[in-house]
Amino acid sequence: MTTAVAALAAVTAGSPASAAPGPRLVTDPAAYVNPLIGSTNLGNTYPGAVRPFGMLAWSPQTTRGAQVSTPAPGGYEYRATRVRGFSLTHLNGVGCNGGAGDIPIMPYVGDVASSPSADTSDATYASDFSHENETARAGYYRVGLDSGASAELTTTARTGSGRFGFPANQPASMLFRTSNSETGSTDATVQVDAAARTVTGSVTAGNFCGPQSANNRQALYTLHFTAHFDQPFARFGTWRDDALTPGASTASGGTGVDTGSPVPGKGSGAYVTFAEGTTKVGVKVAISYVSLDNAEANLRAENPQKKTFDAIRSEATADWQRHLSKIKVGGGSADQLSTFYTALYHSMLEPTLTNDVDGRYLGADGKPQRLAKGQEAQYGTFSGWDQYRAQVQLMTLIDPKAGSDYAQSLFNYATQRGGEWDRWLLVHGKTSVMSGDPAAPAVAGIHAFGGRDFDVKGALRSLITAATVPNANDSDSAGCNVACVGQRPALDKYLQLGYVPADGCSCWGGAAETMEDGVADFALAELAGQVGDRANERTFLKRSGSWSNVFDVTATPQGGYMRSRKADGTWADRTFTPATESGFVEGSSARYTWMVYSDVAGLARAMGGNKAAEQRLDAFFRTTDGTFDFSARDLTRYDPTNEPDMNAPYLYNYFGVPYKAQETVRAVMDQLWGNTPGGIPGNDDAGTMSSWYVFSALGMYPQNPSRADLVLSAPLFPRAVIEAGPAARSRSTPRTPPRRTSTSSRSR
Repeated sequence: MTTAVAALAAVTAGSPASAAPGPRLVTDPAAYVNPLIGSTNLGNTYPGAVRPFGMLAWSPQTTRGAQVSTPAPGGYEYRATRVRGFSLTHLNGVGCNGGAGDIPIMPYVGDVASSPSADTSDATYASDFSHENETARAGYYRVGLDSGASAELTTTARTGSGRFGFPANQPASMLFRTSNSETGSTDATVQVDAAARTVTGSVTAGNFCGPQSANNRQALYTLHFTAHFDQPFARFGTWRDDALTPGASTASGGTGVDTGSPVPGKGSGAYVTFAEGTTKVGVKVAISYVSLDNAEANLRAENPQKKTFDAIRSEATADWQRHLSKIKVGGGSADQLSTFYTALYHSMLEPTLTNDVDGRYLGADGKPQRLAKGQEAQYGTFSGWDQYRAQVQLMTLIDPKAGSDYAQSLFNYATQRGGEWDRWLLVHGKTSVMSGDPAAPAVAGIHAFGGRDFDVKGALRSLITAATVPNANDSDSAGCNVACVGQRPALDKYLQLGYVPADGCSCWGGAAETMEDGVADFALAELAGQVGDRANERTFLKRSGSWSNVFDVTATPQGGYMRSRKADGTWADRTFTPATESGFVEGSSARYTWMVYSDVAGLARAMGGNKAAEQRLDAFFRTTDGTFDFSARDLTRYDPTNEPDMNAPYLYNYFGVPYKAQETVRAVMDQLWGNTPGGIPGNDDAGTMSSWYVFSALGMYPQNPSRADLVLSAPLFPRAVIEAGPAARSRSTPRTPPRRTSTSSRSR
């Protein structure tokens, strides 16, 4: 299906691209991608080489002189111009330390004379660089280091090709810091085979948000890697902690994570040094979460010895062209085009592929599993609290099969974990980070936007069980606040009271948890209705009104707000201000009050009607002199850097003043987004904020994440064409066309 979007006009489903007048459409979208956008610690993006949803992402690890930390989650901070390695895995835009940064590989100019683990200040085995010597493109990265070495990287889905340069008059070495994942490792292994010119090994890591939650200080995955060089090794050796052993071919040992962070001076690795006069070194790398044999198989299948670096780079560019060309825009400035296509690029970095070329992947039960019937890919790394609000909808709109496989992947992991869905998966592992039950709206959103090729009925049954049958984890406060272990924290209280109380709450925040549960309940109602389960549709639609149980109509003289309340029905705070963060997650009452996706009309009535709601929204976005305030410093105003109120500008449409939605959305895009390293206003959150931008630039947004209704604003570009392929047939429901309703006022 083709959707044409013209400026100041509604979306027209099914109209041919030729029907849309205006400027010529972009034909080379990959050329506009600037991976350095968002690479300050505002956006926490990374600039290295990766394929769409790729398993392997080869990117720099920067440092400010502390071996056991990175200046930003994701490994790269634009203002930290010193590199200690190029790691094979990365996360895009996360706000929590930990996750990925596995197997840093560093070109080192000189002989290795001491243990790199003992270099705790990154004084010796790291190098400065200048951004003038750095190039980042879709699927390609290059940097020249001040040491005289250089790194040039490109990738396939599971493998990478690297070209490293060295000065002719100094020793050329490569370091494998196998234990130095971003937040440490419990173990690591490495083996050098000089005859085969290979370095292989593994790291056992994870520890996502470990500094914030002792719950996550555990190994969540083991990554296996292989590296094949095109040059012989003149010398090699290994190290463990502060001991260097020249000539040794094996080593093991992790950095530790007991305190939530790696221990300075701990860890193991290997080095290889090439023959005198070596100036160019090529290497092919591959990874697997299953086994070393699978990593080797991935390399043979995707990046065989005969395939050149330039061939892989060309294929990477072509792959990005195919994916980015699903949305073609016309008009706009060069900077606007770069901002748009980089946002679309960032929306496609996660989830990450976890299955190998043979269809096997590591399940949530720690055992190798195979793809389900009809499934083409198993995806991991689900930043659910973020992604359910925009990212999965965009992913599925332009690639229904990928969305379907994502939903099936989440269901597979939940089934392997005894029916428990997690809100933040790191690869396949449960971290429990954030709040609510985001799997429900994510799966419903995928289904609504055309992803039908997964076990819909099985997933629905599992999610309904999790929403109606409290288990021990739901009542366990372990991991709270950041990582409460239950899928539905305090579910027993929610079922009893209709809200999650502030007292005795095994949750992060009672009011926020109640609102998230209401979002999940509406998602289950939608999904149940789609498969013809009218009883559960009615049950969960009624439950989705739980937001009203934490809305205090008399909270302030200016009107009602969301508040945390006790089990006896009284409000938790003796005194109340809309700026309170008590009972909320990464937000205030003022911000969460607008997070009613499925019943905006009901929210407006509770506020005293559309006019009163409109005036409240005016004060939320503007100062008393009428100026927009997007600084997020005032807790009573809009926070454009985080998810709970990211829908708020679009609510003007429901209140009968769509021009205010258009004005506000455009102001956010113009003032906060741009073609600069600081061009994303907050953590990109696995592509969620970038997905908001893509939708907003197209002039439409899925305000209610569980439906395919698109609320309109003013498109940024005079012309845009979306190629949203036909919905795949569901294996559990009759084929029905996905809803592509465009509306500016629909509420339920």
